[in-house]
Amino acid sequence: MKSRILPASGLALITAIGLAGCGGGGSENTIQTSNTTMGQELMDLDKSRQQGLIDDKEYEKAKKEILKRYN
Repeated sequence: MKSRILPASGLALITAIGLAGCGGGGSENTIQTSNTTMGQELMDLDKSRQQGLIDDKEYEKAKKEILKRYN
């Protein structure tokens, strides 16, 4: 009788471990997209400079990166 209980409990354990990694936690994969335009990015960047969040050197570097991304 013990020989039947042991394999059944072992099978249950293996099944439980296998199901634990199958997305049973309810997590979902999502893709986020951005509809920000080049103009909006440049305006936001300029606003950051005006507020003193970035200096002129950082502004110019980021501006070049934005322009490069859209061209």
